[in-house]
Amino acid sequence: MDIRGFLLKISLILLQLLVVFNLHAQLVNADTIKQVEKKPVKEEEVHSPKKAAIYSAVLPGLGQAYNKKYWKIPLVYIGFGTIGYFIKWNNDNYQFNKMAYNHLIDDNPETNRFQEIDAIKYYDLDNPTHFNNFRDGLIKRQDYYRRNRDLLVISMVAFYGINIIDASVDAHLFNFDISDDLTFNWEPSMLNINDNLVYCFNFKFNF
Repeated sequence: MDIRGFLLKISLILLQLLVVFNLHAQLVNADTIKQVEKKPVKEEEVHSPKKAAIYSAVLPGLGQAYNKKYWKIPLVYIGFGTIGYFIKWNNDNYQFNKMAYNHLIDDNPETNRFQEIDAIKYYDLDNPTHFNNFRDGLIKRQDYYRRNRDLLVISMVAFYGINIIDASVDAHLFNFDISDDLTFNWEPSMLNINDNLVYCFNFKFNF
């Protein structure tokens, strides 16, 4: 038997076994290595127009606070307060004129609220023409104050909607990048038009 050939075969077999054991060991080690858990990257919180709208719907001015537009909150409540004041003022006048009209036509001498109206001094209520004119005036005054009250109620609802829309629009523009570099530059230049050189100016806006 060729000793050299036998030793070569043994060496090759041992080498193959060594490679197999090494691969097996690497696989085992890879399986037993504790996997490092990746911490989730915290996403930047997105400013939500939906949240702003809901906040302002629940409590007017809260959406503006969410948008950090604190200076708008007093304006919101001044608007609601002003409209609410005039709603009450017109309703009070409507109720007064309605009561005065009812007292005028009820033929009860003890109900005379209509005498509190300043314009009554220009009317002689014993005169049928004056009586009818005064009565028609009370009807017109009722209609005037009732119409103003109803329009102001509609205005209150519209202002409430504007408050929600304003909060939503501000939230949409919350992350909008507005650069402070507002510049205007110009420089002379030349253009080649139909093989003719034309002197001109180039203008550049940064905004």
